[in-house]
Amino acid sequence: MADTTDTNGRETFRKEIAFREDDFVLIQKDKRVTDKKLDTKPTTFFKDALRRFCKNKASVVGGIILGILVLLTILVPMLSPYNITQVSTPEAFLAPKLFEAGTGFWDGTRSTKRVIYDRENEIPAISGKYSVDSVKSAIVKITVDEEPTLIDSASPYGEGGMVVVATDAAVENKNTLMLSQAVKFDVKGNYRLDVVFGDEDGVSSSEQGEYAVYLKSGDEVIMLRDFSRDYSPLSVSISEALRAAGHDSLRAQIVFEVRSAASNFQYVLVESAVISADETVGNGEDIAAVSFTDATAFVNINDRNSLSYWSCTGRKGIHDSLIYYCDYTIDTYALVYDDADLVTYSATELNGWIEAGYCTYDYKVGPESFVKLTDDCPIDVVESQTLMGVTKKLSSITARGYGYKKLGYDQMPKFLFGTDSSGFDTFKRSFAGLRTSLILGLCTAAFCFSFGLIWGSVSGYFGGNVDIWMERFTEILGGVPWIVIMTLCILHLGNNFLTFVLALCLTGWIGTAHRTRSQFYRFKGREYVLASRTLGSSDIRLIFKHILPNSMGTIITSSVLMIPSSIFSEASLAYLNLGLQGKQSFGVMMSNNQPYLGIYPNLVIFPAVIMALMMISFNLFGNGLRDAFNPALKGSE
Repeated sequence: MADTTDTNGRETFRKEIAFREDDFVLIQKDKRVTDKKLDTKPTTFFKDALRRFCKNKASVVGGIILGILVLLTILVPMLSPYNITQVSTPEAFLAPKLFEAGTGFWDGTRSTKRVIYDRENEIPAISGKYSVDSVKSAIVKITVDEEPTLIDSASPYGEGGMVVVATDAAVENKNTLMLSQAVKFDVKGNYRLDVVFGDEDGVSSSEQGEYAVYLKSGDEVIMLRDFSRDYSPLSVSISEALRAAGHDSLRAQIVFEVRSAASNFQYVLVESAVISADETVGNGEDIAAVSFTDATAFVNINDRNSLSYWSCTGRKGIHDSLIYYCDYTIDTYALVYDDADLVTYSATELNGWIEAGYCTYDYKVGPESFVKLTDDCPIDVVESQTLMGVTKKLSSITARGYGYKKLGYDQMPKFLFGTDSSGFDTFKRSFAGLRTSLILGLCTAAFCFSFGLIWGSVSGYFGGNVDIWMERFTEILGGVPWIVIMTLCILHLGNNFLTFVLALCLTGWIGTAHRTRSQFYRFKGREYVLASRTLGSSDIRLIFKHILPNSMGTIITSSVLMIPSSIFSEASLAYLNLGLQGKQSFGVMMSNNQPYLGIYPNLVIFPAVIMALMMISFNLFGNGLRDAFNPALKGSE
């Protein structure tokens, strides 16, 4: 032990220890000591990133779904045989079909409620472009209301009711006349007029106006019922009225006159008006033409002011017409493709099928000689043939066949998403449009990501005046609404693909530049950057080797979403009629289908599901990339 004093006068102690040789023992005397071998294999940054990405199950699923959608955008337009270019009106609005009709789910049927029922043909009152037989064969299920509905409008499928003959409220002090065509009456034919007036179903006599019924021939009037409010049935002998007026015969009109009132309009309800006569009379057709028992049918055959064999100077209408409604389910494919109506084919078409071996036919024998040899033949039965010239050469045949053969299909088609208003396959069109939109998004994202990355790196790294001027430029450019930029580009350059890419790229890079700048301000002052700068690293090396790789996690996530964002931008412009012209695009397709959302929701729902899947997949995929490319997580589990 020795005492010492330091330079400040403080006293310190130092202990001296002596070591001997036997104080040290070699514990691994018989074993060679070397560096321990690593248990794991060396890896690279990208291998480690891929490993971390694969551990994120949600991101992997998102990537798989995204890959499937991208693959479908390539394969579906190439392999699908269905039409998305030529309008096919008969195939418009077919229901989605995956299973056979009758399964009750995704089977090409469409259910409709509360549709007028055609009682004569026993089918729903569907548009006349389909034949009655076609509709009957396509109906899967139909339920008709047990009780009819009363309506006050003329429908071609209505029955009964009462004719409303009313004065025109806009014209005061002018009576309304409903006049029949002139008919010749005589005293020998026992002509009678029977009229039933409406005075029921809540319509009382006091609510109706004064009316008269008479015969009119020129200026002569023979009154059958004078002006009154008597709405009891009228049964009068026209022949007796003629005899009383001193006529043996007279060509006259039957007139219903409703007296006008200054306060409000007046009307009369006529349920039926029937003229009868002996069977020996010669003008039975004339009197039948001016008679009616079904008021709805009577009004239906007339235009606004003409009642066929009747005319009206005021207002006419129908009251309490009976109409039936039904709910039905119909196979839309059978309606279009199983059409067995007669179709005329030329001799040239028939000869082509014969030469192809589809059928045989001998026009000298006639239709019964037709034999169908293969299913490729578009007809099943020949009903008749037409010969021309003195040589009686075959001109054409009239035959029945399946509709899908006539439309060029080898078998009944199945449209997975249905068809739109032009008869285009929605499934194929969705992926064809998505392919165009994806290419647009990829081109836009590639440029915006690259340029924004460089701009933000320079601005964030150098800072100072460089950062100030660059930021002011981006703020000015970002202050201009993108819709204005897009519209100006389209007006001057046209709405083509390159114009859309240019317009989206003009401001699309600003977001990436801002995120990159903020990440550079975060990392450029870190110790490893200062150490690298001290060792003489250049600015480019510091930017791209040390700072940028550490910033990529956040930047990549937001940049991946540029692709769906570009697709949405194009879709928004399509709704403003500024969409791509001359190309199938997702936005244009959605814009065209939007008016049918309430009637045919499949035209919007199925493409919207595809878009939602793509958006979700991009989000999950981007989140996985963020974690995978975060250097701080390198080597973590």
